[in-house]
Amino acid sequence: MAVTRVFDIIPQLLAKYNKPNALAAKENGKWVTYSTQQFADTVNNLSYGLIGLGVERNDKIAIISNNRPEWNFADFAVQQAGAITVPIYPTISENDLNFILNDASVKYIFVSSGDLYTKVKGVAAKAPSVKEIYTFNKVEGARHWTEILEAGRKNPKAAEVEAVKASIKPNDLLTILYTSGTTGNPKGVMLSHNNLLSNSMASENLCPFNPEWKALSFLPLNHVYERMLTTLYMYKGISIYYAESLETIADNLKEIKPEVFSTVPRLLEKVYDKIVAKGTDLTGLKHKLFFWALDLGLRYELHGANGWWYETQLKLANKLIFSKWREALGGNIVAIVSGGAALQPRLARVFNAAKITVLEGYGLTETSPVIAVNSFLPNGIKFGTVGPVIDKVTVKIAEDGEILVKGPNVMLGYFNRPDATAEAIDSEGWFHTGDIGMFEEGRFLKITDRKKEIFKTSGGKYIAPVMIENRIKESPFIEQALVIGENQKYASALLVPSFAFIQEYCKRKGIEYKSNEDIIKNPEIKARILEEIEKVNQDLAQYEKIKRPELLAREWSIERGEMTPKLSLKRKVILAANKDLVDKIYSEQ
Repeated sequence: MAVTRVFDIIPQLLAKYNKPNALAAKENGKWVTYSTQQFADTVNNLSYGLIGLGVERNDKIAIISNNRPEWNFADFAVQQAGAITVPIYPTISENDLNFILNDASVKYIFVSSGDLYTKVKGVAAKAPSVKEIYTFNKVEGARHWTEILEAGRKNPKAAEVEAVKASIKPNDLLTILYTSGTTGNPKGVMLSHNNLLSNSMASENLCPFNPEWKALSFLPLNHVYERMLTTLYMYKGISIYYAESLETIADNLKEIKPEVFSTVPRLLEKVYDKIVAKGTDLTGLKHKLFFWALDLGLRYELHGANGWWYETQLKLANKLIFSKWREALGGNIVAIVSGGAALQPRLARVFNAAKITVLEGYGLTETSPVIAVNSFLPNGIKFGTVGPVIDKVTVKIAEDGEILVKGPNVMLGYFNRPDATAEAIDSEGWFHTGDIGMFEEGRFLKITDRKKEIFKTSGGKYIAPVMIENRIKESPFIEQALVIGENQKYASALLVPSFAFIQEYCKRKGIEYKSNEDIIKNPEIKARILEEIEKVNQDLAQYEKIKRPELLAREWSIERGEMTPKLSLKRKVILAANKDLVDKIYSEQ
């Protein structure tokens, strides 16, 4: 059975992987599962209902919701009705939401909760194309999504839906994903069925996927990373369980014991920091054993490169210490896929040493998303890189170091923006990623920085801030870092300490911790953080060394507009908000 459009996955699921738990979510404290047949029937009836509503080919339908089975029901039903999904982050600002609803001429909107309904209803009033909003939760005064479902069940328009499906080609538009950049209005990335499927199929043999597996899903489904993986999981017959929230991931892992999940480095860093904090609280022999194992893990090299004595010790460390790490992740983890930002090599080393295989990958919304990824294939992993380029995709490095991409994963273009499309995809069909990179050993892609973020000091030296920021964040004392120094004599940084870690540190050292504002002024803490910066400085060129860094009392967030939903820093926003601190840093040049 050929799968050439995303909705072709449903009949394949029924034929090959008919199972009682195709999808699952926690409802009122209990895991509720949906069988493959329930999934197929719900999607079909919902698509009949959408046709009955008058939904036509290429109409735009938005989904603004947390991860849940209803997200997939709506997505696949919209596809089968010939319409285009416009998935949107639930945390989106009203300004960006207003732009998207009007830019895409969205007709119908599915939202998850009452809070979102209130927010979206107010904005949708200024978007003339919007006809109705439907909710997944029961919300007083709002239309519920099951109204469309029931209408489709009572009046099945199977022939109409089949005719629409037959008319859809693999390269037809599937979805518009609006990427919120660090400046300007969001751009709508147009992806076809083939874009998403080619990426899923190029990834299917990179991990020993098995239809008996369970995947935990918590990264936003409206982002192409989790959307592509969801397509891949379904294509391989893997059951998908949706975490209740980011706060419940630890509990959900223990409950469902998944074999695979995807994450961003920030969450892995937090898992690691929690583990180390617990190890720090141990005493006596247990404390010594924990840090002996941790030190071994941080020195891990692949393929037994550290020699037989190291490997013998590592076996013992795995039995005594790292087995508890695996238990904390449910006990069955085969692979964790990490993307969205650079993974600290030390994390890749220590987790892989602990028999928790972390596969770092790289891509963009515009490339559906994967360009390269580490894998289970022979010689498929190299720490500090994003792995080999995936099948059928070609990468070349431009003269200025920019990564250029060609392949079936490259987007159709930006919606309503032929100018931006022409800027991103050149006349020879190469997509310009905006990232700077290189190949190691001729095949492992390494990302070194963002082209737009590289800046020049007043001495004419170029500084790649992301690389330095990632090094700084390896310290357990530092949560976030922004390297600055454009047109200045030296590089510096704004630092957000890891307050949870510092609280524990203060307890151990007998330092009074009244508040974040108070602790960043504490001479002992400032000196300790400066020690961490000096460690990083040792490996930097003279002109890259961080001088006179300043500490901030709170984390940067999406809600305050300081980060994109992908957790990239909005440098201009942060610099503008902290102008006084920046002026202080450079007041004594």
